Amino acid sequence: MILGRVLQGAGAISAAITALAADLTREQHRTKTMAMIGASIGLVFAASLVIAPPLAAAIGLSGLFVLIGFLALAAIILLFAAVPPAPTFSKQNRPPFSAVLFDAKLARLNFGVFALHMMQTALWVVVPTTLVAAGLPGGEHWKIYLPAVLLSFAVMVPAIIAAEKHGKMRPVYAGAVALLVLVQGGLALFGGGIWSTGVWLLLFFVAFNILEAIQPSLISRLAPSAAKGAALGIYNTTQSAGLFLGGALGGLLMKHFGAMAVHAASAALGIIWFGMATKLAVPSINKTTATH
Repeated sequence: MILGRVLQGAGAISAAITALAADLTREQHRTKTMAMIGASIGLVFAASLVIAPPLAAAIGLSGLFVLIGFLALAAIILLFAAVPPAPTFSKQNRPPFSAVLFDAKLARLNFGVFALHMMQTALWVVVPTTLVAAGLPGGEHWKIYLPAVLLSFAVMVPAIIAAEKHGKMRPVYAGAVALLVLVQGGLALFGGGIWSTGVWLLLFFVAFNILEAIQPSLISRLAPSAAKGAALGIYNTTQSAGLFLGGALGGLLMKHFGAMAVHAASAALGIIWFGMATKLAVPSINKTTATH
C-alpha cells in the first residue's frame, strides 16, 4: 500500500493541473477557476463517503482500484481531446529553481497551504472519534460531512467574488485564516455534540474552500510566467508535507494529551499564519495577458 501511494504521488497531478489551469485562464478569472477545481475535489470527496460503501460491496476492493484505473485512462483521453494546449515559454526566461524555492512572497503562501492541510488532517484525527462518542456510528458520518461540504460552497462563492471582482483579496484571505482559528477554539470548547460539531465543520469547510481557491491563484500570479509549474510543484509538495505531519503529530497529541491539545496546536499554527496573511502582498490583475 505504501509503495502504491508513493507511485501515485509521483504523478504530481495537482501541480500539473493547477499550472495548466493558470496558463489557460485570464488573471481576473483565475481564482474562480481554482475554486471550481477545488469544489470538484470537495464534492467528489463528500460523494465518495456515500457511494464507496455500496460500490465496494458490489465490485469489491480490487474492483474499486480497477475503476480508478479506468477513470485515469479516461482523464488522459479527455486531456488530449478537449483541453487546449498550454502556451510555450522560452527556457532562457526561466528563472533557476532555487530562486523560486526561496522567493519570500511564494514562501508565505507555501507556509499557508502547509498549515491549512496540517490543520485539516489533524482535525480528522479528532472529529471521527468525537462523532462516535456523541452517538453517531462511523458509517453514518457522511450525514455530517456531506451537508457541511455542500453548504460551504454557498458561502464560498460570494466570498470569492468579493475577493476577485471587488479587490478584497487580502481581507477575505486573512478572514478565512481567522475563521480557521475560531473553528479550532469552537471545537475545543463547544464541539462535543453532533450538531455543534456539524456547525463547526461547516465553518471549517467555508474557510478551507476559500483558501483552496485563493492560494494557488496567488501563486500563479506571483510566480514568473515560465516558472509557474515549478512554483505550483513546490506549493503542492509543502501541501503534502502538511497532510503527513498533520496526521502524524495530530495522532501523537491525541494519544498523549487528548483532543484539546490537537485543537490548541492547530489554533497556534493558525495564529502564526494569520500574522502572515495580514501582510499579504496582492499583485494587481493584468487584464491584457489572457489566453482564454
